[in-house]
Amino acid sequence: MKNIGIIYGGYSSEIIVSEKSKEGVMSFIDASRYNRYPILITKEKWCAKVDGNEYPIDKNDFSFIIDGQKVKIDFAYITIHGTPGEDGLLQGYFNMLDIPHSTCDVQAASISFNKFTCNTYLKGFGVAVADSVLVRKGNSFDDKAIVEQLGLPCFVKPNAGGSSFGITKVQEGGRLIEAIEKAFTESNEVIIEQFIGGTEVTCGLYKTRTNQAVFPITEVVSKNEFFDFEAKYTASKVEEITPARIEDNVRDRIQSISSLIYDILGCKGIVRIDYIISDNKIFLLEVNTTPGMTVTSFIPQQIAAAGLDIQKVFSEIIEDASL
Repeated sequence: MKNIGIIYGGYSSEIIVSEKSKEGVMSFIDASRYNRYPILITKEKWCAKVDGNEYPIDKNDFSFIIDGQKVKIDFAYITIHGTPGEDGLLQGYFNMLDIPHSTCDVQAASISFNKFTCNTYLKGFGVAVADSVLVRKGNSFDDKAIVEQLGLPCFVKPNAGGSSFGITKVQEGGRLIEAIEKAFTESNEVIIEQFIGGTEVTCGLYKTRTNQAVFPITEVVSKNEFFDFEAKYTASKVEEITPARIEDNVRDRIQSISSLIYDILGCKGIVRIDYIISDNKIFLLEVNTTPGMTVTSFIPQQIAAAGLDIQKVFSEIIEDASL
């Protein structure tokens, strides 16, 4: 049987989300077909965690030793949200070792991880995005000019990050600098985006050499001011409706746009793309190339709503990448 490494952890605040996704992925990969090894990657250590024991990873070939036997990984399922699993670093490493993995390659990962770059790039292909401003740590900026350009309220986000860490919805101009400083704790770049009111939805999909599936769309109704970390990971704070309560033609457009974005970026594996529908116009929020994989995350919900077997989907992705 193939040895599958479930790669989790990471170097950012999203490690706590990655640990939850690891548990989901472990259950989604068919144990009767594959040997599953959780592998933790942090700044401090790389190790396989098996039966309560830790086995150091040899970074030369991403192997480890158990009871004197060398275990080599045949396929890496990356479920690190944030660096180094979502920004292209691990993708490049696994490519050099010729180890197939579950996500897109270096260029697509690095572009999609940088929200400002990704949205600006896709805007050139006709994808609608919110107006935004990028601020880099150490560079000066004019908070009043930003407010004048984008209006209020506006969103301040780490440009490289996820799970809503460091995000603030700014209602008053005098709070913008404080929000930017908060976002700088998660990223050296901060994106300030125009607020667009509407219905938030998310669409998952995957493509292989022989098959593709665009999943039913989920409508996200946050009971907080916006879909923040608490709303994402506290069931009582959010209502997730699959399929979304939207017109069929809007659903079809979102699924079509999602498929187009997947191809433009050169994505692989399972991707989730978030949108806001405002006045029947569809605005891209974010492309997630390593989406959350807890048992209650959007993707498992959407796979179930599509009538698909999640273990078969994961097996298909593993076998496709291994060809």
